[in-house]
Amino acid sequence: MKKSVLIAVAALGIGFLSNKAIAQTQQADTSKTAPATAPAAPSAATGDVVGVLSSTTDFAPLALAIKSADLEATLKGPGPFTVFAPNDVAFSKIPKPTMDDLMKDHAKLAKLLKYHIVAGKYTKTDIIKALSAGKGKAVLKTIDGDSLTLSVNDKSNLQIVDAKGNAALVISFDTMASNGVIHGLNGVLMPQ
Repeated sequence: MKKSVLIAVAALGIGFLSNKAIAQTQQADTSKTAPATAPAAPSAATGDVVGVLSSTTDFAPLALAIKSADLEATLKGPGPFTVFAPNDVAFSKIPKPTMDDLMKDHAKLAKLLKYHIVAGKYTKTDIIKALSAGKGKAVLKTIDGDSLTLSVNDKSNLQIVDAKGNAALVISFDTMASNGVIHGLNGVLMPQ
């Protein structure tokens, strides 16, 4: 009996140590073969919110819109900010004439973009705490004072409902910036 227990403990120990050694070897090999242009880890702060959005192809339309709406100076400020960032697919769902009008009307574009920005840093953990405290709902104030309602839908996805009742899903969490955090959305939120 003692022998079988010792053998089992020894086997577990050897298995644990060999898995650790293999993981270290794979990690070392990965760093040698990783391309020089590999994207940074989502949690790495590689600049301010504008810099992080500009360096990610998924958010290229948003970065361009921020520049067009003259919001760069605001989002390069100390913050902290939480940006619910529509990805490129979300922007592609907006009809071209509507998008063209928004790009020409800087005030309207700025209002739309500010509707995606919350003052303060809300990581996924902070959002979960807010949802728990609110019994399944959380309301966050945008930098313009509007409200965003966060909840979990029937498929266990975090969704944000805008002023018009449309919902967008949060599809990525916690892309860190030096002055805040970015969460990716699959839709564009519309203010009232």
